[in-house]
Amino acid sequence: MASGLPHLIERTTAQFEKNFGCTPTLLAAAPGRVNLIGEHIDYCDGFVLPCALPLYTLIAAAPAAEDHLITLDAGKKFPRTTIDLREPVNPGEPFWANYLKGVLASFLEFDSPRPLGFNAQISTNIPLGAGLSSSAALEVAFATLLEQITGHILTKKEKALLAQKAEHDFAGMPCGIMDQFASAYGEEGHLVLIDCKAEEASLISFERNDLDLVICNSMVSHSLADGEYAKRRADAEEALRRSGQTSWRDLSLADLPKLEKACPERIYHRARHIITESKRVIDATKALKDDDFLAFGQFMYRSHSSLRDDYEVSCPELDLLVDLAKEAGPAGGVLGSRMTGGGFGGSTITLCHSSHTRQFIAHLSSRYMEETGHKPDIIVAKPARGAHLV
Repeated sequence: MASGLPHLIERTTAQFEKNFGCTPTLLAAAPGRVNLIGEHIDYCDGFVLPCALPLYTLIAAAPAAEDHLITLDAGKKFPRTTIDLREPVNPGEPFWANYLKGVLASFLEFDSPRPLGFNAQISTNIPLGAGLSSSAALEVAFATLLEQITGHILTKKEKALLAQKAEHDFAGMPCGIMDQFASAYGEEGHLVLIDCKAEEASLISFERNDLDLVICNSMVSHSLADGEYAKRRADAEEALRRSGQTSWRDLSLADLPKLEKACPERIYHRARHIITESKRVIDATKALKDDDFLAFGQFMYRSHSSLRDDYEVSCPELDLLVDLAKEAGPAGGVLGSRMTGGGFGGSTITLCHSSHTRQFIAHLSSRYMEETGHKPDIIVAKPARGAHLV
């Protein structure tokens, strides 16, 4: 898929000029992400393997007439909001602005020049509610913008952790580090292997012209802040407490029989997913480095089964999309498929031979429409560049 960033720049710049009567002086972009394997373990000291997508949130900005006011406009669907820099920055309404307020609050704590007032126009081509981390892209793009406005330049790790903190403290979402790290560290032609215990990232080459990442939006929206994500995180914490360890990194497959005795059934199933998924990421990464993409695809299928049965974060629509990918199989160019993102709706990711991608999309679209009455939104992608100034 070709990047839609040039069109997004043109559209956002035009909207800025219409709304604020001048040309923007800064443009900051940050991508969404898709996770190939390693779900719901970024808050459990696990390893995860996402990549940045060629889908971006873009923020255009220019100084405001009043140096104490920040005006944020994100289009007709979102109420415009103004932040008064003379007042404490706290979460509130409209809710969408809390992701930005949380980032701003951290910058205001730095021992560096405070930002002066500015106007900002925000646009995105990341589908909202599709499990592709539109919120992380918004946070990381705003942090990239504020770096230039304040002169306080962050490392990629600092930027990702600051964005995660904003989501925790201002949006009430206890997310792990994966989404923000993928948006900050992403590079074209590379996956991002993240060690969530050490909070370190390394790039894994994926410069494959013969393979596509096919992301299929089930068109079932989700809101992870409504409690289900937090419940899974609480279950994970309860399982770790019952294990007697302080880190999931200290547990392995050999500990599962002991955990089965120590935990109620639901809590044991959560633990089984976390432990087996962590191992799957390591094994899948090795398969990737060995160019064994058929083995990698099998790890994707097993990951989905675990998310469906043990972590219970899938849904009938996601299961159907994965089953349709299996139905196409290697003969139809499909190597593997799984749900991606927090679950409860959202998207699947399928690894497909490029020579069969068009045929697979036609199969997926028609069969999904027949079964659900919904037309899926399908994106074909390669790993893309992370956050940057335009």
